[in-house]
Amino acid sequence: MNLKFVFIFSFLSCVALAQFPGPVGSIGTSAMYKDSSAFIAWGKTASVTLGYQDISNTSLGFVSTGTGTDAIAKADGSVVSLGDGGSAVISFSNPITNGPGYDFAVFENAFNDSFLELAFVEVSSDGINYFRFPPTSNSQYTVQYGNSAAVDATKLDNLAGKYRALYGTPFDLQQLVGIPLFNTNAVTHVKIIDVVGAINAPYATYDKNNNPVNDPWPTAFASSGFDLDAVGVINEAGVGIEEYEKNNFVLVYPNPVSSEFSVRSPVVGVGNLIKVFDTIGEELLNEVLEHNNQSFDISHLHSGVYLVCIETKKGKIITKLIKE
Repeated sequence: MNLKFVFIFSFLSCVALAQFPGPVGSIGTSAMYKDSSAFIAWGKTASVTLGYQDISNTSLGFVSTGTGTDAIAKADGSVVSLGDGGSAVISFSNPITNGPGYDFAVFENAFNDSFLELAFVEVSSDGINYFRFPPTSNSQYTVQYGNSAAVDATKLDNLAGKYRALYGTPFDLQQLVGIPLFNTNAVTHVKIIDVVGAINAPYATYDKNNNPVNDPWPTAFASSGFDLDAVGVINEAGVGIEEYEKNNFVLVYPNPVSSEFSVRSPVVGVGNLIKVFDTIGEELLNEVLEHNNQSFDISHLHSGVYLVCIETKKGKIITKLIKE
């Protein structure tokens, strides 16, 4: 085979596998900072099932860092470690609903952008039947990642923990629409399950393509495994502005947009504001929303996902905008 062809093929294969949003600060990242105005609520209660420090050496016992109370309320860096295969179930004051864009985010305490301890995420609308966001790990699985691992966030999708401390990994309930026994508009529980990270049986855990998910392992410490900080709610059912939205609409168009977008909504009125944030919470636009079809210039922004927030007397309406 022609060596030039082999090189091009290999390069394209790598590009194809590096297809998901990258680390905090990169163009198009989906990382959400804890202080983002998109978050309207946080987990209220947590039930934790601890895993082993090292599932291949159970004599070391279970993890012991943190408690369930460290996994509720706003993300603050205080965590509960789940251990190998451990889990936590978070409940909320009001159900999470399938709204515009991302609906909730899970926070871990990774100390940099590449030492990433991962977790599967499942949701339930009855506290009994749980359904998993289909995880993808395009990381290599021929060499085990250890404590000096450099995991690439662009190869991970629907796995919590792909972002460093105080930046949440967001999830969109739209991906799970139509599943029997599950109501995407009334999610009462979010379950986070540690990815063991081993690449070989009998301890490996697998993505939707039946590939082992490779992350740092073993981490035989009291703080082993996924370190859960918080679950932040973006779209909440049955209260305030969410009920109001059912009888109204917000249209941001065109979407995707290249330079200018406009807004059309019955909520436009005196004193309303429109704000644009990136997904880590930085405010990029703040103007009075005076009338329908009003245009706003974002040609200076990088390509990626942004949040458009309309503030009214009744609350906030947030929708997603994609900049090409």
